[in-house]
Amino acid sequence: MAEAAAELLERAARRDAALEELRALRVALQAVPPAALRARLGEHHLGALFGLLGVNDREQVSACVSILERLLQALDPLYVIQNLREELQKGLFHPDDSVKILTMSQVGRIVEDSAAVTEILHSPELLRQIINCIGGEKIAVAKEAIKSLSRIAQSQEGLEALFGSSLLADLRSVMATSDIVRYRVYELIVEISSVSAESLNYCANSGLIPELIGELTGEDVLVRATCIEMVTSLAHTPHGRQYLAQQGVIDKVSNIILGAESDPFSSFYLPGFVKFFGNLAVVDSPQQICERYPVFMEKVFEMAESQDPTMIGVAVDTLGILGSNVEGKQVLQKTRSRFQNLLSKIGHQAKNAPTELRLRCLDAISSLLYLPPEQQTEDLLRMTESWFTSLSSQPLELFRSISTQPFPDLHCGALRVFTAIANQPWAQKLMLNSPGFVEYIVDRSVEPDKASKDAKYELVKALVNSKTIAEVFGNQYYLRLRAYLHEGPYYVKAVSTTAVEGAE
Repeated sequence: MAEAAAELLERAARRDAALEELRALRVALQAVPPAALRARLGEHHLGALFGLLGVNDREQVSACVSILERLLQALDPLYVIQNLREELQKGLFHPDDSVKILTMSQVGRIVEDSAAVTEILHSPELLRQIINCIGGEKIAVAKEAIKSLSRIAQSQEGLEALFGSSLLADLRSVMATSDIVRYRVYELIVEISSVSAESLNYCANSGLIPELIGELTGEDVLVRATCIEMVTSLAHTPHGRQYLAQQGVIDKVSNIILGAESDPFSSFYLPGFVKFFGNLAVVDSPQQICERYPVFMEKVFEMAESQDPTMIGVAVDTLGILGSNVEGKQVLQKTRSRFQNLLSKIGHQAKNAPTELRLRCLDAISSLLYLPPEQQTEDLLRMTESWFTSLSSQPLELFRSISTQPFPDLHCGALRVFTAIANQPWAQKLMLNSPGFVEYIVDRSVEPDKASKDAKYELVKALVNSKTIAEVFGNQYYLRLRAYLHEGPYYVKAVSTTAVEGAE
């Protein structure tokens, strides 16, 4: 097969290959391992195939793209950049998006290779064209360009190339294409800034990060909503948070939330601003953030108590994020009856709201109720038990009824709630005392699909791994759970059949 592919490759290299021959070559190459192609592949083959892309024939271009995808896989990224630099540049200019995607995927391979990436840094024209690809109509091309530039900027030399040369003017030029493209450039800048304090410094000195912050705190409410997501990404790193604090951005966001009461358009940006603080609280200190910016907690409660499903959803997500660690749980516990009342509303929504909001409520409840074994003090166990009982008059039955509904997402969501509390003694006692509950846990027939079987298995695993389970459940049930765990999530009991003499 390699011989046939090599022969067809030679014909294609003559630059007059017929479409039939290209089709035959495409099929032949699929049967040959890339390693076997490497020895027979010359520069003239690749040059000819790239040359065949320059025609106005979609079928020929499509065949050549498939062939080149296969052939280039066989080559070292360093070889590709050293010998096909010009072809790559032309590929990024090509009117057909499939050629651009092929070329960008090669650029992606090159930038991931420590030896090859430096070659790109000495190719300003190629870098310029990659930057221009951010402005392309095809989002797949733009995403690849952002990914490649982000990777290039991970070295000092790369940062210098992008921000210390005329390429910065190219970035600004492509930003002017449209609002959408401008946000793509901001996305790139935030990705680069997240790598290190030095990277952030380059992006800040370029003026692009200050421009993003300017748009965030500007008057356009739709722009605010887009920019806050990017600034939230920046806040995930310690150096990013430090920069935002130094620039007064966190205070400004807090003030905008404060002024949202009198803004009829606040619903456009409020969800993003509240999520920003929720994320900030988790990566920083929930207590410090909530004490320093009380408007954040107040707004979360207001949104959760409102009648607007969009606002309730964001508030529930934020409470789930905030309560995902012990410090956040303690902050919520300090609000006393207000949070307990809110839990009752969340429990009601988990049962009665539209499906998407029900799922968000179930995920938040799981997050709020989970306690790692090493943090299970008497006080914290009392707290999670009181939160659980605040959700409904019969919370265990509430989630059990959700888990028996024929909707896999809700079914798994309810199982995740049980898994969250499975290692807590008070919950184990509740489960044991609820008629038929342990039988339901070990009954495999109620799980209709893979996701449900996996979710049930996680519940069984959480129970078996608990230090108190044998004592609470007793030996008989404990051994049944261990057997379930040992058999795995997809175990099916073999059914024996007896042959009867004379039967058909």
